[in-house]
Amino acid sequence: MTLTDSEQKYIKKELGRKPNSLEEGMLDIMFSEHCSYKSSRPILSLFPTEGEKVILGPGDDAGIVELTDELALVIGMESHNHPSAIEPYGGAGTGIGGIIRDIISMGAMPVALLDSLRFGPLEDQRSRYIFEYVVKGISDYGNRVGIPTVGGEVEFDENFKFNPLVNVVCAGLVKKEDIVRGIAPDVGDIFVLMGGRTGRDGIHGVTFASEELTSESELEDRPAVQVGDPFTKKMVLEATLEALDKVDVVGLKDLGGGGLTCCVSEMAAKGGNGAEVELTKIPLREEGMTPYEIMLSESQERMVFVVKPDDVDALMEIFEKYELPHAAIGKVTNDQNLIIKQEGEVIADVRTCLLADPPVIDREACDPHKKGCGPDETAEYKELEDIDPQEAILKLLSSPNIASKKWVYRQYDHEVQIRTAVKPGDDAAVLKIDDEKAIALTSDCNSIHTKLDPYHGGAGAVAEAFRNVVSMGAEPICIVDCLNFGNPEKPHVFWQFRECIQGMSDIANHFETPVISGNVSFYNETEGVTVNPSPVVGVAGLMDIKDIRTLDFKNEGDKIILIGKTYPELDGSEYHRSLFDVVQGESPKVNMDAEFESANSVLELIRADKNEAITAVHDLSSGGLGIAIAEMIISGEIGANLDISKVPKGDESMNNAEILFSESNARFIITVKNEYTNELLSKINAPAAIIGEVGGTNLIINQKLINVSIEKLKDSYYGVIEKFMA
Repeated sequence: MTLTDSEQKYIKKELGRKPNSLEEGMLDIMFSEHCSYKSSRPILSLFPTEGEKVILGPGDDAGIVELTDELALVIGMESHNHPSAIEPYGGAGTGIGGIIRDIISMGAMPVALLDSLRFGPLEDQRSRYIFEYVVKGISDYGNRVGIPTVGGEVEFDENFKFNPLVNVVCAGLVKKEDIVRGIAPDVGDIFVLMGGRTGRDGIHGVTFASEELTSESELEDRPAVQVGDPFTKKMVLEATLEALDKVDVVGLKDLGGGGLTCCVSEMAAKGGNGAEVELTKIPLREEGMTPYEIMLSESQERMVFVVKPDDVDALMEIFEKYELPHAAIGKVTNDQNLIIKQEGEVIADVRTCLLADPPVIDREACDPHKKGCGPDETAEYKELEDIDPQEAILKLLSSPNIASKKWVYRQYDHEVQIRTAVKPGDDAAVLKIDDEKAIALTSDCNSIHTKLDPYHGGAGAVAEAFRNVVSMGAEPICIVDCLNFGNPEKPHVFWQFRECIQGMSDIANHFETPVISGNVSFYNETEGVTVNPSPVVGVAGLMDIKDIRTLDFKNEGDKIILIGKTYPELDGSEYHRSLFDVVQGESPKVNMDAEFESANSVLELIRADKNEAITAVHDLSSGGLGIAIAEMIISGEIGANLDISKVPKGDESMNNAEILFSESNARFIITVKNEYTNELLSKINAPAAIIGEVGGTNLIINQKLINVSIEKLKDSYYGVIEKFMA
């Protein structure tokens, strides 16, 4: 049990008696951090959640925004960190399965997956094993279900050696008139369970996810990891969509964390009602299962439908056609209690609001840089001697954090469903939704920046995600997130969380872009090693297909324009981490006005570009200007000649390393056909300058500072991960 003494006292007071073992187990999982958000709820209220296009904000299985007069986007994000640390293949696969079900349960057809992954260094054998099988778990599950994995990101750092992070975004499309919610609003309606049979896997999955890992977790907690079945999921998907088309489904919810207890209690509570469940009706996979095991099981591939009594037979016929186990397991009642029966005998009776809405905890937060508040990791600042820029750019391209991730995404089917217009490897993925419109999807995070400064690191994650969809030609319309932190009971960890959410909220408000769904993953710690705070941000953007841009250089003679000022912000950069093994100082700051000016300028230029004058767009992030230019060269297989003295600077005393590798925010590179350069430059409402020209077979910077062939850049960039994984 993870219930605290105070929570047990509260429960006893609310019930007016001591709960029995089944009730205590049900309350234990619903009071877990994973289900209740009891620590994070007060802080998450900072987020803007409403907007012109928002149909449904946080509180259901996924958020929904309007795309067209007819269509809506359903999008959500989940973590499966602890299970993936214990059993990487199954943990990652069931993470994919869970977020897919969330999208299905809103009535939508899933059309895209993105994964945001963090692992220990590739030099470490165990980290390589976890990396290999997480990727395999994602690819096997997504490929078999037939949903393209179109984007994501991967980071390697010693900090994630014991606690890998596996965060997944899923997006789906639904006609606005077909949206369904996880609610049981009408007394007398019937709960119908469909999908995989209920077994003993995943019991206490949510409480396991709400505790720190230990060196014994790999053995002791393995039963808490669910067992996925993508082939059954494919049948569940098709059966669900057919049922929604042919039957009047009042409510629908998937069985994820917390199993039947969470699903039924939350649906009933949202409708202001109660529920009655008969355990003997539930299709089981194993003999002799106890009520406790049945109600807490997190077996995968299960959905609960709420329908009128007259519609049950029609629903059953559909499930029989797909040969899926199914049963009417209970009904909606008017007494606001969840009653569990076994052969007609009441064996548990708890108010739905007590299960679905536990009290929040007012956590203490304090700045670790202040004396007496947690471990202050601030060390003496090391003065570093910058290395030769050409050597630096080649070494950075060979860093696993920057090098090609082709080893990962080549395992994914990213073209199934034939919507993918821009494939993995660019700033964001782009999927067509009709003949005129498309969506851009990305996920981003910089855990080093957030470690050094939670406020600006959190704001920077949102800013980078905005820049990525803008680079494709799309306007950001919504945010989803997965907030990965350590133990919230530690004041310095909770301070990191609070500061990070404030930064994310401030920039979301500045761009008037709502946060419509998300997930909080606390307790990412193993025996004193806490993960770097990692706010992973997913952003969806809406665009006209004609406005799609990509990062690769296209034409000899195109002018290279840098938008946004560069500041001496090498602290927390990949340049410092990869080349000097140093993380220190202050992270790059986010200037909200500058970020908006740069992004808005790029969008306006693209939308007004009737002559196709803008030939490439790329945002600047990890590795700075030097790496951004190298990526554009490698992708387009055309060289470039730059004069970095022309770069708009926030400090004229900056040295070459700072200009080339600073990770200042609010910056883009665009390339423009020569004849339109001055015209477009005059329309940019942000600091901007022509810094070079596309052409040749080399990257040349300031004539002699850097002069390196495309082939040498490619040799450094490609094959890095492949060598480790051979």
